Amino acid sequence: MNQQVQLSHSSKLAYFPISFFAMIMGMSGLTLAWEKAHHVLGAPNWVGQMLLGLTLCLFTVVSGSYVMKLFTQRQAVRAELEHPVKLSFFPTISISLLLLSAALLPVSRPLSLLLWASGAVLHLLFTLYVLTQWIHHPKFQIAHSTPAWFIPIVGNVIVPIAGVEHGFMEISWFFFSIGILFWLILKALILNRVIFHDPLPEKLLPTLFIFIAPPAVGFVSYTKLTGGLDPMGQILFNVAMFLVLLLVTQFPRFSKIRFYISWWAYSFPLAAASVASQVMYTATGNAVFGYLAYALLALVTGVILLLLVLTLKAVLNDEVCQPEG
Repeated sequence: MNQQVQLSHSSKLAYFPISFFAMIMGMSGLTLAWEKAHHVLGAPNWVGQMLLGLTLCLFTVVSGSYVMKLFTQRQAVRAELEHPVKLSFFPTISISLLLLSAALLPVSRPLSLLLWASGAVLHLLFTLYVLTQWIHHPKFQIAHSTPAWFIPIVGNVIVPIAGVEHGFMEISWFFFSIGILFWLILKALILNRVIFHDPLPEKLLPTLFIFIAPPAVGFVSYTKLTGGLDPMGQILFNVAMFLVLLLVTQFPRFSKIRFYISWWAYSFPLAAASVASQVMYTATGNAVFGYLAYALLALVTGVILLLLVLTLKAVLNDEVCQPEG
């Protein structure tokens, strides 16, 4: 019987998806939003601290599980690396490190620096690998291009958030430049796929929210790099807010989709928009941005609480780590 249980656990581990790291991205983003809200909106400090602790625990569980998969189910990991869609989720590992680095800045700068350096190097390697696969691999088709392809690019514009705080200005500009340039190129390609080709599969529809992340994170990083608000920053912020408005108005469509782990694609982009609105409020002092900051913080908190409940329910009902049907 123990052998059967062990085989069952081993089988489940083979189907443990790399996309689980999107949960860490969302939780880290929510942590950063509440840490920022403590300084900008007067939110209680304990909320950010509690979220940071929970996020670190989740990161330990998810990363530990995937390391076990790497050592015991290498063929399954290789299959994900060679999958034209799942491939883009591997940089969520390095993005998680970069976001945790930013969240840990108020707690431990040495640990933050270690995570930032590890995340930046790993993300550069992932970016080079993914772009190399896109350029040279013959299997990619237009149907494989989804908003998830932004993930390797979004990670580059995250680097300056903690990088500037640690004094690495030139390195931060290097990553920011890569992220912004390839975001514009990929945005055109993905919009072409979404508008002129077959609709995204239901499972991938939540990834449309990833459209919000590059301009929102780009705005936060750009203001850190330049030290203030200028017309370029305003453009990035306004594009991000327009995309939030566009996608939130699609709620009736999204509400009809059954729950998948891909729902976590809602989380980080909304958290990034929340942080961006707080940065804009700080830069301008305009009360409108203050109200927007409160609204987006409430929205992303509610969304992630719902995602946590639905994910826990799916785990208890044995609906995750199953073969794709």
